[in-house]
Amino acid sequence: MFSRIFRREPGEPRLTPPVLDTDIALDDHAVRHARDRARAGDWTAARDVVAVAGTDWELRSRRISVLSDAAVENDAWLYAWLRSSPDDPTAVTIYAEVLGVRAGDARGDAPASRTSPEQFRAFAELSDAAATASRRAIALAGPDDPTPYVELLGAAFADGQVDSPEFQEALAEAKRRDPYNFDLHVTMVSLLCQKWFGSHEQMFGAAREVAGAAPPGANVVVVPFLAHFEYAMREYGWDQRTPESLAACSRHFQRPEVQRELDTWAAKWRAGPHGPARAMTCRHWLALAYFLARRRAETKAALDEIGPYLGPTLAWAYFFPSTEAGFLTAWRWANT
Repeated sequence: MFSRIFRREPGEPRLTPPVLDTDIALDDHAVRHARDRARAGDWTAARDVVAVAGTDWELRSRRISVLSDAAVENDAWLYAWLRSSPDDPTAVTIYAEVLGVRAGDARGDAPASRTSPEQFRAFAELSDAAATASRRAIALAGPDDPTPYVELLGAAFADGQVDSPEFQEALAEAKRRDPYNFDLHVTMVSLLCQKWFGSHEQMFGAAREVAGAAPPGANVVVVPFLAHFEYAMREYGWDQRTPESLAACSRHFQRPEVQRELDTWAAKWRAGPHGPARAMTCRHWLALAYFLARRRAETKAALDEIGPYLGPTLAWAYFFPSTEAGFLTAWRWANT
């Protein structure tokens, strides 16, 4: 498949791929500016850009993620903030997420079969520290903010305690605070997938339930796309990224019943306003699904909406050696 996509016929114009913007902030330029100021020592810029998000919990969570990612490499500004305001719930939440990111980095992104006991041990220790910090953030958070609860739920990737009373209480409270929160349900669909602690049936059930209940335009309506990515990757591309595995995954997305379902969710997502925080991720998921289904016009339209904003959209790497390789493969095919 790769050779067919990249083959150029004689006389055919050479395609010039876009210059990709891989910033984790995607198209949120306000948080990019605040992050740069924080890195330069002005932690108040980080505080203020999160505060501006108000009760748009997805935007608040997205900005906290961007700032946390920055603090993983340079945490001096975060510790200055914590020294100045040790009980600031935003600073404590960022600190918890930094520990969570470091836990993921310690484990690495290789399959379990290629992950060492030392990596698993570091993952568990840092995840436990992240959970402790998340509990403190919960104690400090406002009565409607779901963000630290979502971060606490993410600790289950290390301990697997998805049936524990603490996990179920945190899940119920997060849903009460923001029932259609994108990050919350992505976390749940991921935890319930077969490669973690659930099954295909549990994963699809959770994704379809929230997508069906959410209002038109809500970003969480697109979460069933993630379930199909997880399913195809687990069934047809587990532990490999080859032309053969890509072709097998593509056949799944070409099934008429899969296309009908995903078209239903895409139409519902487009039927109402969607928050800016995760909309770009949703566009990437649509583009990837259309590409795998070999629907050229829809793939191109979705990619045109995305523009240069690649970011760290990991779903492409489910099927390709890297996110960039997947995106550019789809772009060349759609623009041929």
